[in-house]
Amino acid sequence: MKATPMIRKASGEEQPFSASKLKESLTRSGAPSNIIDKIANEIENWLKQESARLHRDTGGDAGIPSKAIYKRAFAMLRKETVSNAARYKLKNAMMEMGPTGYPFEYFTGEIYRLMGYDVEVGKVLDGRCVSHEVDVVATKGKQQRFVECKYYSSTGKNANVQVPLYIRSRVDDIIAKRSSQRQYDGYAFSGGIVTNTRFTADAEAYGLCAGLHLLSWDFPKGESIKDIIDRERIFPITSLTQLTAANKNALMEKGIVICRQLLGNKSALDSLGLSDKKRRKVLEELQDLCG
Repeated sequence: MKATPMIRKASGEEQPFSASKLKESLTRSGAPSNIIDKIANEIENWLKQESARLHRDTGGDAGIPSKAIYKRAFAMLRKETVSNAARYKLKNAMMEMGPTGYPFEYFTGEIYRLMGYDVEVGKVLDGRCVSHEVDVVATKGKQQRFVECKYYSSTGKNANVQVPLYIRSRVDDIIAKRSSQRQYDGYAFSGGIVTNTRFTADAEAYGLCAGLHLLSWDFPKGESIKDIIDRERIFPITSLTQLTAANKNALMEKGIVICRQLLGNKSALDSLGLSDKKRRKVLEELQDLCG
């Protein structure tokens, strides 16, 4: 058996466990250093025991799923501090904005509103050749961007090069039509793609070369989805640890996709049938996340 336990990522790739990476992800949650060290040490000890057990049972060095590590760390963090646990589960919360991609489209719209754009979600626009359903139309002055949202329910799936190839052709068709219309004289048009996971290297290279604005979980550096959420505190409703999946889906069906919306519309909690104690806990978590 190898001295360092192996973990298996969602993509199927295996790599040695890194305590420093676990600590880094816990640090981003804002948890105190003593809690981070405690969790990291307990996870590392558990991994060694689990790896030894698997080695005895199978005779090999099969990697332990990263999802299992995350669940264990999240449960431990939640016992210590609920609001930090909500921040820690942010990446997984982005995968829970389903089963359709509509909540993610509204979430993307909120990001563009923060950037000063007027936003329309789910519009059908005429192109020179055919009509196109556009997830987000963002307009600032005479700048207009047509944005496609690519939602995936698993971190193991990434937007490949076919996505920007397809979006570039759709955007060009819309631009060809609008450039010929008088009401859009002087407008500068562009296209964009937003995904809740990542772009493959080819998708990123082609998208940038083709003049598309790309936004993913970790791109561009310093202005990625996770950077924007942390900076602007626009946590998705799925980040909340005090509500069930059914509760969150009910809220998203009403168009409430970020915690800030729920904090400003507390009456939306009335239809969830929460006890007074649970309601107080939800509001405390909302206040801590939103600031």
